[in-house]
Amino acid sequence: MLESEEIEKVRDSSRKLVRELGFMRPTLASTGLPISAVHALIEIGGNEAMTAGMLSEILNLEKSSVSRMLRKLVDTGEIEERTSPGDARSKLLTLTARGKATLAAIDSFGQNQVAAAFRHLSDDQRSTVVAGLIAYAEALHTVRAGK
Repeated sequence: MLESEEIEKVRDSSRKLVRELGFMRPTLASTGLPISAVHALIEIGGNEAMTAGMLSEILNLEKSSVSRMLRKLVDTGEIEERTSPGDARSKLLTLTARGKATLAAIDSFGQNQVAAAFRHLSDDQRSTVVAGLIAYAEALHTVRAGK
């Protein structure tokens, strides 16, 4: 297959993934939260000491956009900010009890979505999908990081 054909197949499949995973909707995973906020909760929940700057880098979003989103998440009681013990100018982000419950619902939604799709694949196909998505995501990150 020619490289241009492969590129078009990946682009087409990427668009389908975005649609099927619900990323075209204004909110994600039945949370009422925008996609960026859902991703923020996932990242904050998976890290002990997350700052807004770190989150901005991980999510590949402008710091001003992340700041506005975080303010909304604080206002709705999903996250809290506390002063970093190592640097009083820096604030660490953590999930509140409400944020942890929201994250549990997000994780359940995602697990169910992937499990339902996997039921339509053979063991070999699942292994191929997992390996391929990991490799592709890492390659995209490498390009963004300029490596």
